[in-house]
Amino acid sequence: MDSAALTLALAYTLDLGLGDPRWLPHPVRGLGWTIQRGERLLRERIENEAWAGWLLVGGILLGTFGLVEGLLWGAGRISPWLACGVEIGLLYACLSTKDLAVESRPVYRALKAGDLPQARAKVGLIVGRDTGSLSAQEVVRATVETIGESAMDGIIAPLFYAAIGGVPLACLYKAVNTLDSMVGYRSTRYLRFGRAAARIDSWMNFIPARITAFLIAAGAQMVGFSGRESFRVFRRDAWSRGENSWIPEAALGGALGVRLGGINFYQGKGVEAPRLGDPRRPMDPEVIPEAIRIMVACSLLGFLAALIVRLGIGRLL
Repeated sequence: MDSAALTLALAYTLDLGLGDPRWLPHPVRGLGWTIQRGERLLRERIENEAWAGWLLVGGILLGTFGLVEGLLWGAGRISPWLACGVEIGLLYACLSTKDLAVESRPVYRALKAGDLPQARAKVGLIVGRDTGSLSAQEVVRATVETIGESAMDGIIAPLFYAAIGGVPLACLYKAVNTLDSMVGYRSTRYLRFGRAAARIDSWMNFIPARITAFLIAAGAQMVGFSGRESFRVFRRDAWSRGENSWIPEAALGGALGVRLGGINFYQGKGVEAPRLGDPRRPMDPEVIPEAIRIMVACSLLGFLAALIVRLGIGRLL
């Protein structure tokens, strides 16, 4: 096994075993702080919000890529083993299979206990929408939708970019995704400023979104759900739509037999997403652990596919 494939395998294993412990410093938190500081400085100095947004994106991406390459170069000068360790740590920080499951299960437990306020608080930690007045069914929908979307941007997309371009490209993707999650909103504040982040995130997720949908369908079949129904729904409801996130969400909704989408509120403003899937069963709390099972199966398949691609590229090189 070549070093890049070994890095991928060890990083994925660490993600499954450790997740994202809160005591462990995480590069994305530092990236988030940098984005906040950059936004504030650029807004103070540049009147044109669209230009300021493009400068923020350019600075963050160049800085991320340069920092990662510099870390790997410096570590390699000291020891090849240290460089390998840095690569593993950086890629591990890009993945979130276990953390996605860990963050979703408290929502399920609160709903099963009949504690709707607690369920709203817990789902508010993993979604960007307003959660203070959600019904139990809407809490379940929000959780399943974020599992579907995060399967793409927290698992499959980083694996895809690591497979084709190594750890620096995976980190670059993570920077794009973090920018989009912080400034890529269609709110009044970010409509112009966040346009660059949203556009580049859309470009970089175009292929991973569709790969994720196929892997969700395959994973659903593996763990006892209908892969055929998953495939049918995402092809019908989201394949040619504008938002990449709708594609894995539709695949997951189809596999589970629930309807996702509808009106979500962000800072009090309603935003309507298309209906994804068919309501063949109620949106009860049991849908959440089922969605987690499909997500984990999708993750494992994505890892195996990325490993095969990486090994193939290694042979060619």
